[in-house]
Amino acid sequence: MNSIWNTWKYALGSFSDDKTHDYDNAVAIIRTVILLTYLITNAFIISGVIRHWNNDNTELATPQQEATKVQKEGAYDTGRQEAYLYLSQ
Repeated sequence: MNSIWNTWKYALGSFSDDKTHDYDNAVAIIRTVILLTYLITNAFIISGVIRHWNNDNTELATPQQEATKVQKEGAYDTGRQEAYLYLSQ
């Protein structure tokens, strides 16, 4: 078991300095926790993507449709203030 832990410590980062020998285990534990949080976060992101992979509901919500329409209308003439007035209501 000790050789597995040593291999894991070296895989997370080289510990060749004799001055930090006392802290090698603590550094390895902290790096392991960081790695686990990355893995858990990525698992949630991937599961969310898989969950919504073939979601047929591609229609925008009504307020978002209206905002998109106003933005498209205002994009051709930069001097128009209707888009900003409409969005600020």
